[in-house]
Amino acid sequence: MGMSQSSHHLTGHRERRTSPCGGLRGSPPVCPPPPEPCGAADASRGAGGRAAPARSTHHRLRGLPAQVVLFVAFLAGCGYQGAAEFTLNTEGREPESVSPSQQEAIAAALERHFGTPDEPRVPSGLPLGLEKLQIAAGPVAGDKRGLRTGLYRQHCAVCHGISGDGAGAQAALLNPYPRDFRPGWFKFTSTAGGAKPVPKDIERVLLRGVPGTAMPSYMTLPQREIDALVEYVRYLSMRGETELYLFRLVVDEDEYLPLDMRMVQEDWIEPLGAMWEMAEELVVEPPERPVVDTPEDWEDSVSRGFELYSSPAAQCVQCHGPYGYGDGEEAQLYDEWNRVKVGMTAEQTRRLARLYRLPPQQLRPRDFRAGIFRGGGRPEDLYWRIHVGIKGTPMPAAGPAPGSTGVLSPEEIWHVVHYILSLSQ
Repeated sequence: MGMSQSSHHLTGHRERRTSPCGGLRGSPPVCPPPPEPCGAADASRGAGGRAAPARSTHHRLRGLPAQVVLFVAFLAGCGYQGAAEFTLNTEGREPESVSPSQQEAIAAALERHFGTPDEPRVPSGLPLGLEKLQIAAGPVAGDKRGLRTGLYRQHCAVCHGISGDGAGAQAALLNPYPRDFRPGWFKFTSTAGGAKPVPKDIERVLLRGVPGTAMPSYMTLPQREIDALVEYVRYLSMRGETELYLFRLVVDEDEYLPLDMRMVQEDWIEPLGAMWEMAEELVVEPPERPVVDTPEDWEDSVSRGFELYSSPAAQCVQCHGPYGYGDGEEAQLYDEWNRVKVGMTAEQTRRLARLYRLPPQQLRPRDFRAGIFRGGGRPEDLYWRIHVGIKGTPMPAAGPAPGSTGVLSPEEIWHVVHYILSLSQ
């Protein structure tokens, strides 16, 4: 539907600072979850392990069939085995633009508020549970009762990285890249445009995976472990957003050092926590579907959906093409994670590329005939994708939201859902 790049802003308590922050039927996943014996094996190996594949290997393997990538991922072993430390997010910045004293101040503030990968902390004001974080954090281990810890490092870090930067050891082999949690954007949510995800949104991705990508389903994990991973992803995102704030404060605004930690708490952490808590109030509940019990009712709804899909107001054809084949006129599409890596010219893009760990990667509008829906293939999942959009991408929210009537009414969204489903049947 229409084109809009997400840009959400959170205003601090002090008027002199404004702080931007952000607002799953498909093919089997490329990468399977690590086999169960991984936990004990990793625990016995300790923190040492294989180094990340060389960049040249990434370039040789990128674009190969999914079976090849799967084989490489299998050979890489299960779980993350590297040294566990958070790395500063200097992406997009010239290395010399951040002085050693500024780096030290930012790192110290982050550790004071959020701890380390082995010993996480929860700052006052953030809606996080420390007990859940302690289950997900640290090296992979297990006790005599069979209770496991180090879950993020076992299941997630090889793709998403220890810092949640989406640049783990396997990341450069994958299209799309693993999610970078640090900006605070989550594509597949049930919340209104611009709002944070609720825990159920992240849990849904963990349980179902993301069809057509390397993100597998972790449905076999016990609920205790799912809850811990959900909380750790939220933790990495809140930590990442705070890190971006600190870089703006210390580097861009040249804040006097040492940092006033009370100011950081009041100006940033408390408003950030309120924003994450507010998400529960902004969940969109899909209304009851129109009755389509007969072939005639279904055909009528599909026909109406096609009319709405083709309408100038909806602008679906701009990206997805006139019939939903993914062949719209918009050829250069990027999400927010990749758009910042692209300049106005090829030379500008080359210069930007050296400031990021992964090169820019284009979006591919969905071809609905394939029936592979990354946000989920249930009717209600498709309803959410149209109503609230896909955050961090050019796919905007088309449904009503606080202060806006939206482009489509809830009933009209259901007709468009039926048209999309009809293409993959």
